[in-house]
Amino acid sequence: MAVEKLYENIFEANKQWAKARSEEDPDFFAHLAKDQNPDFLYIGCSDSRVHANEIMGLEPGQVFVHRNIANMVVNSDLNALSVINYAVVHLNVKYIIVCGHYNCGGIKAAMEPRDLGILNPWLRNIRDVYRLHQKELDMIEDAEERYKRFVEINIKEQCLNVTKTAEVQKSFYETGWPRVVGWVYDLHNGSLIDLKIDFEKELEGIRKIYDLTRK
Repeated sequence: MAVEKLYENIFEANKQWAKARSEEDPDFFAHLAKDQNPDFLYIGCSDSRVHANEIMGLEPGQVFVHRNIANMVVNSDLNALSVINYAVVHLNVKYIIVCGHYNCGGIKAAMEPRDLGILNPWLRNIRDVYRLHQKELDMIEDAEERYKRFVEINIKEQCLNVTKTAEVQKSFYETGWPRVVGWVYDLHNGSLIDLKIDFEKELEGIRKIYDLTRK
């Protein structure tokens, strides 16, 4: 199908979707239009093959979403930091999920020594993660296995970056929420894999250097 025709079909498909939703639940859009109250903040990759609500089996309104190349949480990225602030301070989310995926183009690009122009500053943040874990990664001889392991390591590092934020620390010590978790989505079979990150242990591990709970 030509892209022009595909574009035109979007609006018709939207009408059919809205009609089906209304027939299934006449109050669906009335409820959706009210203030959102999600329990989850999902920080994921911008990859077109991965959509938070769909892979989690949740409805619109249940997941607050932030996406960028390779699910990064960079301390100079006001976009990501503003999302975290809003999710924790105003929405009172209970879980912050950092979800990467195998076969991630951003991770793969960071593993290749190439000049990619405007992407270079962003990829450097990913390459910095590789540098921190180079000894472990370089010991993996199989390139595909090294690639997959790097995806997992990057997720854990981004979970730590979330944990380093003042909003998350203060809210957790005051209320017990949110908790930060790391997942991998496997494109080959559609499964979500919990990396079993011990949030409280990781928080205590970084607290001496990154404690921002004191005024």
